[in-house]
Amino acid sequence: MEPTRDLAAALADRLGAQVTGLRRLSGGASRETWSFDAGGRPLILRRDPPGSLDPTAMGREAGLLASAAQAGVPVPGLADHGDDLDGAPYMIMERLSGETIPRRLLRDERFADVRPGLARELGGILARLHTMSPVPGLPDDDALGALTEHYAAFEARPAVELALRWLGDHRPPPGRRTVVHGDFRNGNLMISPTGVTGVLDWELTHLGDPAEDLGWLCVKAWRFGSPHPAGGFGTREDLLAGYADAGGTPPTLEELHWWEVYGTLRWTILCRHQAERFLSGTDPSIEYAVLGRKVCEQEHDLLLALGLTEPAAVRDPLEGAETPDNAPHDRPDAHALIDAVGAFLAEAEQPDDRLRFHARVAASALRIARRELLLGDAHRAAHQNRLKTLGCATDAELAEAIREGALDDRMDEVVAAVRASVTDKLTVANPRHLSLPGG
Repeated sequence: MEPTRDLAAALADRLGAQVTGLRRLSGGASRETWSFDAGGRPLILRRDPPGSLDPTAMGREAGLLASAAQAGVPVPGLADHGDDLDGAPYMIMERLSGETIPRRLLRDERFADVRPGLARELGGILARLHTMSPVPGLPDDDALGALTEHYAAFEARPAVELALRWLGDHRPPPGRRTVVHGDFRNGNLMISPTGVTGVLDWELTHLGDPAEDLGWLCVKAWRFGSPHPAGGFGTREDLLAGYADAGGTPPTLEELHWWEVYGTLRWTILCRHQAERFLSGTDPSIEYAVLGRKVCEQEHDLLLALGLTEPAAVRDPLEGAETPDNAPHDRPDAHALIDAVGAFLAEAEQPDDRLRFHARVAASALRIARRELLLGDAHRAAHQNRLKTLGCATDAELAEAIREGALDDRMDEVVAAVRASVTDKLTVANPRHLSLPGG
């Protein structure tokens, strides 16, 4: 029996209703998400993937939905949850009306009337969220300490060390501690043409400073190219005004900025964490492979947030590129073959949203590979020269020097070297990202 048929049968047995329209959705890097109808009722299934089963976390998330509803936070109604549905912990929720895909929310005409008020509305929702009663087992760690410890599991990065130094030097006084959603952003919000219908994805919820959620919403990654800081929808001032109007005590703009820098660093490290699933061989997904090359996007955004670089227009190296002679091999050469496979992936008809998403990611991976073939040797030589000038042999040595303050008297040179290296990496990984506005 096919896996989807197995799952549909398990759902039908659990809910006592006929299951139709079962399909896996493209979103969700850490959990499987499925859409289906049961007896005509529109529902969503969230379950752990094989090899990452955590019934305690799933039960905690179900408890958070109930607590959020009591606090007046819009969330989907919980239909069922448990430890074993077709071999995995699960949660079944009502399927809300609206849209979650950021590019549609930020660009489609049907959301034109609601967009201007969303920053203020989201501030109000966060104020209510921060009055939630906690559920047992929520993590309660020092935010910067936990992030630094997480980062220590991976290779040292000069851009990250610059951010850690700044965060340590400018940390605001401790604030009150509340329930913090942990991933409150454009992409985890269900929005209709009349407003927000649901706050989704509570798996990263913890106890902490409520300003963390406000700063996370304003991180550049969640603006998706929009110039508006609060999730791509509006201003920081509107967000904080909505928070205050709903009874919250908003942070200052300086405190909010600290949490934006923190959030950008957090996403940098989370991207590297997700890439490890591919690098370690535990998950061959093309999505995790490409996430490894997105780390430099967040390094650039860190430098932007710290005022150490500016947006810049960089021509895509693939535009008008001259490929090297491939003799004695026949044509088409390696570059043309990569382009041909990329075009096939982009144009091939895919049977569902998830395969379409992965085809786009795979086509992006091929473009990265081709840019690296064109520029890799020149970038490697330039990087080695930059390190040598600073008396370092590797990025790890430069990162340690930044951490220890050994090059503080040459900090302008250090920043210039880090900026140049990040620019080279982004020119290969995603040159368009260099031009996106910060601020």
